[in-house]
Amino acid sequence: MSASAEENSAAAGYAPHPYVGGRTAVLRALSAWRMRWPGAPRVIVLTGDPGSGRSRLVTGFLMLCDPGYRKQLPLGDLDPATVPPDLPAPAVPNPAGRTAAQLLWLLADHFGLSASRSEDIFPELAAREEPVTIVVPDVDRAGPVRAAQEPARLVREVLKPLAATESVQLVADVPRELAAELAESLPPGQAQIIDLDAPEWADPEGLVLHAATALDPDAGAPDLPFTTDPAVRRPLAEALARRADGNRLTVQLAVQSLLMQPEGFDPADETLLPGGIGAAVDLHARRLGADPQTLRLLLAPLALAEGEGLPVALWGALVNAVAERDMSQELADGMLLTAPFLQVVDPADADEDADGDADDAAAGSEAGAEGGRTLLRLAHPALAEEIRAGLPDVRDAQTRIAMELLEAVPQQDWSRADPYVRDHLAAHTLDAGLLPQLLTDPGLFAHADPVTLRAAIEAVPLEQLGAPARTYLRTAPLLTRSQAPAGMRAAFLETAFVEDGLLPYAEALHTLGFALPWRTLWSVPLAGVRAVTTGSLPQDGAEGAAGEAPAPASATTAPRPVAAFVVPEGTPGSRTVPGPGGDASEAGDSALLVHDLLRPGFVDADPAQVQLPSDEARAAAPFGFSRGADYLRVWARTGQEVVAALLSDTPLTGADLSPDGVLVVATARGVTARQILAAAPPAAPTVPAQRTGAADSDASDGLEGDHS
Repeated sequence: MSASAEENSAAAGYAPHPYVGGRTAVLRALSAWRMRWPGAPRVIVLTGDPGSGRSRLVTGFLMLCDPGYRKQLPLGDLDPATVPPDLPAPAVPNPAGRTAAQLLWLLADHFGLSASRSEDIFPELAAREEPVTIVVPDVDRAGPVRAAQEPARLVREVLKPLAATESVQLVADVPRELAAELAESLPPGQAQIIDLDAPEWADPEGLVLHAATALDPDAGAPDLPFTTDPAVRRPLAEALARRADGNRLTVQLAVQSLLMQPEGFDPADETLLPGGIGAAVDLHARRLGADPQTLRLLLAPLALAEGEGLPVALWGALVNAVAERDMSQELADGMLLTAPFLQVVDPADADEDADGDADDAAAGSEAGAEGGRTLLRLAHPALAEEIRAGLPDVRDAQTRIAMELLEAVPQQDWSRADPYVRDHLAAHTLDAGLLPQLLTDPGLFAHADPVTLRAAIEAVPLEQLGAPARTYLRTAPLLTRSQAPAGMRAAFLETAFVEDGLLPYAEALHTLGFALPWRTLWSVPLAGVRAVTTGSLPQDGAEGAAGEAPAPASATTAPRPVAAFVVPEGTPGSRTVPGPGGDASEAGDSALLVHDLLRPGFVDADPAQVQLPSDEARAAAPFGFSRGADYLRVWARTGQEVVAALLSDTPLTGADLSPDGVLVVATARGVTARQILAAAPPAAPTVPAQRTGAADSDASDGLEGDHS
């Protein structure tokens, strides 16, 4: 199939696709792929120059594949070879703003896969009896952080394995620099590259139709001398298409410029028509009597913006920062100058993304993060790319933007920061080469969107990161998995900092206004812990921690709270657990370690001296807990309210809660003690309330191990 299909289709009297306006040859190829026509490739890689119309083409094709949309299209008027059969709609995971991992799990959810690990998703897809059809649009928009190069990761970690899965039919819209890599990963005949700018797939007549429609008053254009007269409109459309050399975006920008500011335009003068995206920007400025460089400076912050767009309130300050001078007057006078190149974004619409449609907004930010404010972005990513390419030093511009955003945080209180600053400052500093210097603020770690911040940090070589950033990076999967709000993220990070010996960072999180559910008292990196329990030692039975003198015995000395760990025999510092008859040989391969409950330090004590809390003491305690394989909840016995929830990135191997509210948890990584800070409701002056519902685990695992 080639561009000759366009001529044949027109000669047969078929109507063009009402949304695409042409591209018959490509639509025929895609329809053959959808029908699994003999000889049709199993994988189609759609590519082209920025602004070539790939997104519009994919959207138009998906209209033909969607049972609901098909009812709204004049299918009988279209070329039958472009209309696929009425089949269930393909899966269309939207990469915009998502990481490769997010997109993969989006697919797993769509197909109802039971895989619990990403590496199991592809084999499970391959094992399905029926082939699956997947269309992945807008790969160039993947990732929450532009400088992190997520499109390349998406191709290598998701699209190539998908393409190699024989049960998968795949269409992917990818940038040209990645197209060959994807197609060449397959045996000959299984993949086809369709380059919209290649002569065999070009559609010059379709571009003329696109331009003529945009200029037509019947399609919404204003009544102007060159729009109302068909004898002028058609030649102008042909000239626009010819000068644009096949680029849809160039035509779109040129038409918007002419319709917004028609004065002084001569449709017979082709020198007033742009030959590219950048020329469309510069010609518009000159027609309005402005310096093209001024227009580019006004657009620069939007070209460097992250996420769904830049809040209007920040635009002026960032223009000044990039220009290194006061541009407030130029901005005030430049609304008509910038208008053809801007797009207003309603954050409420941007957050609707969960369905995976091609026009959905990026995932990952907390719902409603922009607070209903108006955002601005450039009309097309290719326009942003053109503006960035024209900057003398992108890194320098990003440095000035990052400094301006940082100064906009009120008193460095991230809870009061603009959501854009909070969530996207890291992306700007990454592009400026300054991200490691930013990653020392616990408040930023807690308040920033963890998907975006994690993506930015992962783009920095590990050896360039300081200790706090490495702690954040290892904790980030837990933060993104839990989708926890800022307060809960702060709690997880507080424990992680204690685990890594960064106590000042943990303490700082207690000073930032969070109502943290716990204070982490200590953490021991110890493998092989099978169970934990809390108890106490009589002071004359505790021989002191290493380097400490034994506490003097006294009849009034309170028992010393401790935690005991069941560990493998031979663990340094452990003592063998006596068997039921007092014979150590009956204890198997278990041993005990005793640790102070309230502060760091092991206690050199005879495990037989450890006294467990009585059943009455546990029943009278203000808190109880329940647990699963990797989570735990602490609840108030009166009222059953959950006061703390803990999620672990490794399975729990033991847990206990002392009567005074110290939670001791063991995982494959080690043992951690947390003092529950929530105030328990006052107990009723009657029998203590009983728990309702089944618990995953009750009270202590005991010295004998976990029998939950």
